[in-house]
Amino acid sequence: MCQQPNINRREFLAGTGAMLLAGAFAGASQPEPIIDIHQHVHYAARPDAVLIAHQRAMGIAQTILLPAGTAAFGTSTHGGKTNGLQAQCTGNEACFQISQQFPKEFAFGSNEVPDLPDAVQEIEKYLKKGGCVIGELKFGLDCDSKEMQHIYKLAEDYNVPVLMHWQFQMFNFNFERFPKMLEKYPKVNFIGHAQTWWANIDKGHSDQSILYPKTKVTPGGLTDRLLSDYPNMYGDLSAGSGLLSMTRDEEHAKSFLNRHQDKLLYGSDCDDHIGSGEQCQGAQTIAEIRKLAASKAIERKILHDNAKKLFRL
Repeated sequence: MCQQPNINRREFLAGTGAMLLAGAFAGASQPEPIIDIHQHVHYAARPDAVLIAHQRAMGIAQTILLPAGTAAFGTSTHGGKTNGLQAQCTGNEACFQISQQFPKEFAFGSNEVPDLPDAVQEIEKYLKKGGCVIGELKFGLDCDSKEMQHIYKLAEDYNVPVLMHWQFQMFNFNFERFPKMLEKYPKVNFIGHAQTWWANIDKGHSDQSILYPKTKVTPGGLTDRLLSDYPNMYGDLSAGSGLLSMTRDEEHAKSFLNRHQDKLLYGSDCDDHIGSGEQCQGAQTIAEIRKLAASKAIERKILHDNAKKLFRL
């Protein structure tokens, strides 16, 4: 059902070489630990050994691997076009196996296509093995559908967060109705991620078809309000959308990071192979957080402490 990791000797040596090269330029001092809550196995065909080296090069102490669901061909995967989280990512067993090989560095989530008949059972199987989150839920279903609510209830039963990819007319439909789910499942911690989530930090964001807005931000958008008003709502700063939410208006971002310092989590969601430089989105996001955080305490919360607490790492 899921592809197994393929960490052969040749790939591992190549990946380790990249890690050592990056370390040579990083200096001898040990960096403060960072938790990356959002990475994937076989992301855009990246070899597993290169993933491991990439995370080490970025200075990540612990990484949460988010699996894809089973290959399926219904409406929730757009006829199969978005299998593998639309990025060739592998599933539960692949993430679990890497966590077993490198238990100090990698934790794993659990996932399944929600409208498959055994979705809850498949997710529960890996929660029982130690999965610390459900997701990334990236499927073409209403956010308040019965299939999604079955998963929210499972998260409540196992006391694990749910990470959701919000993308207008593509994944997790009807973002504006999600407050009802936060109210219905107050014991479940939800983590928002992706384009529609981050576009809606802006109160002036009216055209939801614009996924990567670059205008200045007026505080008070739906995302801003959800983080303020609901104790069980968190934000994942990963991907291009998370990085853009800061770089599009750095003055706003400074106040936003300060306002939601206990609710924001660092993630990379990066398919880069090196772990540094302009091509590495994950490294750029770390640098932006460090640049904009008003204090060292806020920086440490976002890069480490909030995730450690939320995921009980």
